[in-house]
Amino acid sequence: MQVNLETATLVPAQSAGWQDYLTLCKPRIVAMIVFTAVVGMFLAVPGGVPASLLLAAGMGIALAAAASAVVNHIADWRIDSVMARTRGRPLPQGRVSVPAAVRFAFLLGVLSMIVLSFFVNSLTAVLTLVSLIGYGFVYSSYLKRATPQNIVIGGAAGAAPPVLGWTAVTGNVDSHALLLFLIVFAWTPPHFWSLALYRCREYAHAGIPMLPVTHGDRYTRLHILLYTVITVIASLLPALTWMSGRFYLLAALLLGGRFLYLAWHMQVDRRPALAQKVFSWSIHYLMLLFAALLIDHYLPWPLGAASP
Repeated sequence: MQVNLETATLVPAQSAGWQDYLTLCKPRIVAMIVFTAVVGMFLAVPGGVPASLLLAAGMGIALAAAASAVVNHIADWRIDSVMARTRGRPLPQGRVSVPAAVRFAFLLGVLSMIVLSFFVNSLTAVLTLVSLIGYGFVYSSYLKRATPQNIVIGGAAGAAPPVLGWTAVTGNVDSHALLLFLIVFAWTPPHFWSLALYRCREYAHAGIPMLPVTHGDRYTRLHILLYTVITVIASLLPALTWMSGRFYLLAALLLGGRFLYLAWHMQVDRRPALAQKVFSWSIHYLMLLFAALLIDHYLPWPLGAASP
């Protein structure tokens, strides 16, 4: 089946393959989520993480992230069908039916809860379920269409993985885990608003009230800069609270400096290509920042966080 764009209905097309179901899971986003969760796991303990726990927690969080991604596809298939960036996805093209996608999301979610409940701990399972519901249902089905602040409010669900990793190892929520949450939470708006700037016409055509659609280009660029400043400040908190050491502090300053430069440059250079560049850099920024946290954690003092 595929989408008839005039009637927004599904018409017969080719049958689904495993690649289509993999696409529904948004594997690159899931990989980012699992990576930040794994970093949270290692930062929670002075030594290593048992391989069995690492595997179980990583798998459970990945399954939940994949389930929420499938729910996002289900909620957005009509929108996806009118956006150039997304109209080739399995649901708009009809290669996977909505009922089949619902069953797949349910299966992934159930498997996630089983793995986390029986092989990790109940707190991680509950927090993961809340995150799944927050992104898959609250954000995808309601907030995205309700307010230009959709990504600010909905960003809490996307910022949860480091906390989930932390609780998987310790069984409790620590203040340092909340610092990791804060970094991702602050990073989310400039990341998504850069994409929204680049795809503004498509979001407007789809009727999604992203910030550049409702408040304009200049307003959005200013808020990207402001939230980038907040992100950089938040990224320094692990060093300022002795959670990390000098290596991480240097990395955070260098990476944050690059992020700030691009966000500032966007105020005078309004080419869509620069917005796309900022979006791409924001992904590298977060991954490199968390990699620096992980490396710093195992460096000897005075470079790393370990005590002398």
